[in-house]
Amino acid sequence: MGGRVDESCVLVDGPWTHRFVGANGSRFHVVEAGAGPLVLFLHGFPEHWWAWHDILPRIADSGFRAVAVDLRGYGASDKPPRGYDGYTMAADITGLIRALGERNATIVGAGAGGMIGWAAAAFHPKLVNRLVVLGAAHPLRLRAALFADPRGQFTASSSALRFQVPRYEHVLTRDDAAMVGELMTRWSGPQWKETPEFAAYVAKCREAMQIPQAAFCALEAYRWVFRSALRLQGYRFVKLMQKPLITPTLQLHGGLDTATLPRTAQGSGRYVLAPYEWRLLPGAGHFLHQEAGDVVTGEVLRWLKSN
Repeated sequence: MGGRVDESCVLVDGPWTHRFVGANGSRFHVVEAGAGPLVLFLHGFPEHWWAWHDILPRIADSGFRAVAVDLRGYGASDKPPRGYDGYTMAADITGLIRALGERNATIVGAGAGGMIGWAAAAFHPKLVNRLVVLGAAHPLRLRAALFADPRGQFTASSSALRFQVPRYEHVLTRDDAAMVGELMTRWSGPQWKETPEFAAYVAKCREAMQIPQAAFCALEAYRWVFRSALRLQGYRFVKLMQKPLITPTLQLHGGLDTATLPRTAQGSGRYVLAPYEWRLLPGAGHFLHQEAGDVVTGEVLRWLKSN
């Protein structure tokens, strides 16, 4: 790596098309393949759309319009200084569904993208016809666990607590974003960590996090979670998230996930009135879409064709 990084590093050629789409007042970089019902893929932290580069063509080949997006602040999408609250990021996604010319979509979200998926389905149920969540507890489960499980989830969330420090983005991007590699190593399952694919994927994520302003924007979403906890805006978010989901929801979680503990994520189904399934993948960590891509692809396709 080294040298100055710009947004072109995420515009990788492949069996897909790169586009820029305006939604909710911002411009989003989307990567699209296939035709059919829309499946919208949301990456987590510290990733970008490349999280889905293996799965995207497989979903497209199965008769779906598969679209992966760089979330607000990441990759080649806009990086405004504000808008990293739960409401705005959920509205980004539902705005994108409309901007892509669709009435509704299935959302597949990993990590932080899964949290946005939960919120989008809660706030805009008519636009989300199915939800698949990887490595992400329902936001209210996570919130409760931070208080109720100090030795577990609170300790596991120590990185997010450090993100509250002003200008911490400079720590995140220091030495070619070495900390991104450290976090991904800590949160991944042991089998994937030993593979050449892991090293290559981490290098991609480290590079993209060095795009100007990307690290600041990525951390702002975490800062909002903690800042809002004591504010009226956060109270309103909690009240809205208490409304049960009417979207059929599949929740996949790595048994060795050290970022969002399995015991934190389990029980998220209490917030779903629609059909709901929970599946634990024993040997996997936080990055299921990379660690168990075949299983995830199969489960997503099964969920798309069920209910």
